Amino acid sequence: MELGARLAAESDLDVVVALARAAIEELRPLRGGRIWAELETRDEPLAVAFAREFVATERLVLVGTIDGTVVGYAAAHELVLRSHALISRITDLYVLPDARGVGVGEELLTAVEQWARGRGHTGLDSLALPGDRSTKNFFESFGLVARAIEVHRSLEP
Repeated sequence: MELGARLAAESDLDVVVALARAAIEELRPLRGGRIWAELETRDEPLAVAFAREFVATERLVLVGTIDGTVVGYAAAHELVLRSHALISRITDLYVLPDARGVGVGEELLTAVEQWARGRGHTGLDSLALPGDRSTKNFFESFGLVARAIEVHRSLEP
C-alpha cells in the first residue's frame, strides 16, 4: 500500500468538494458542529471557493492518496500575526472513514508542515470540535496543543 500527499490539481476539484461535503456532514451533528458549519466552512458554491484556493499562493490544498486514489484532503492558509510573524491555519483535514488509521492524515499534516516551514511560518494552528477526541489526539501527536477554548450558548428555545 502506497500512501501519499500531493498538491490538489484542477482534475481533483470534484473529489475535493465531495470530501469537504462529507467532512461537514460528519462534523455537523457533533457538539459545536452546527455553529462551526455555519461560521467556519466555505461559502457556496464550494467548487468556486476551492478553485480559487487551488491557485492562491498564500493557500494550500492537498489531496491524500492510497495507491494513487484520493481518499482525503487538507487545506491551510497563511495568517499574519500582529507581530508580523506568519502561521499556517489548517482549515480542513479529512480522510474518508474507511481509509483512516493507515497514515493518510499523517501524510497530509506532514505536507502542510513542510509547506509552512518552506514559507517561513512560525507555527501551525487548527480547530478541533469539543468531544472530538480522535481529532484532538491526532493533532496532539504532531505537537499541536490547545491554545484557546471557544464557548457558545444557544438562545434558541
